[in-house]
Amino acid sequence: MMGLAVLFALLGAASNAMGTAFQRKAASRVAEGGGLRLILRLARQPAWLIGIAGVIGAAVFQALALVNGPLSLVQPLFILELPFALMIAIPLLHRRLPRAGWWAVAGVVAGLGLVLGSAAPSGARSDASMARWIPVLILCLGAVAVAVVVARPGRPPLFRAAVLGSASAISNALTAALLKSAMGTLTDDGFFAFLGVWQTYGFAVTGVGAVLLLENALQAGPLAASQPALTIGDATISLLLGVILFDETIRTGWWLLPELLGAGLVLWGVLRLTRVVPHIADIAH
Repeated sequence: MMGLAVLFALLGAASNAMGTAFQRKAASRVAEGGGLRLILRLARQPAWLIGIAGVIGAAVFQALALVNGPLSLVQPLFILELPFALMIAIPLLHRRLPRAGWWAVAGVVAGLGLVLGSAAPSGARSDASMARWIPVLILCLGAVAVAVVVARPGRPPLFRAAVLGSASAISNALTAALLKSAMGTLTDDGFFAFLGVWQTYGFAVTGVGAVLLLENALQAGPLAASQPALTIGDATISLLLGVILFDETIRTGWWLLPELLGAGLVLWGVLRLTRVVPHIADIAH
């Protein structure tokens, strides 16, 4: 089961990377705006439609991964979305990844492996009481609302992209938690029970919100600003939600040392990638 969770998570990360790269290509070609008007303009761009197909594929793989493994294992694997995005965007730009970039990719992969190998996330629950859901919803949705207000137009592009990317990361993590709960109902009680739980409609709403935040983050500034916030924020918050909501466990004690070392390696690799390949944000040119 864990093997399937890892496989589907990796496929989801690759599919989401394709979606992000092509959505960035489309977002850079439309006039600045927000909300549904932006989506309508983007819908006329073939690249955006390809990007949405990637996002839909990622959602399917994510659901399959969450059925087979804990949230605290599945979502951190989506950190690999950034290296995958580079691998997709480099051919689009007809460029080569510098040696330093390959070292950074290796750092992300090795660091993630060290974190997950040391933490050994485990857990089989997919249900949580409303006593747990209510504070989680208040904190996550409140943080997203604050981010949207703080990242108002007129702020520096890098700042807006990073803040909106963080808001999208929170929404993605919350969507994953709701999706895991709804998929647990589907596998245990069937399709009609799946349609009868609030989490099913909850993940649909937060998922749409995450897409809207992502579109605005991609348009607000370069991918180098939004992507690290998206990948690292999503993984960190998802790990916390897995522990808080579903009683998932990770190893602590002296295991925290290699976990912190791995996290530092991941952070170094992600930041290094965005500096080594700054033109990655200009996929459309």
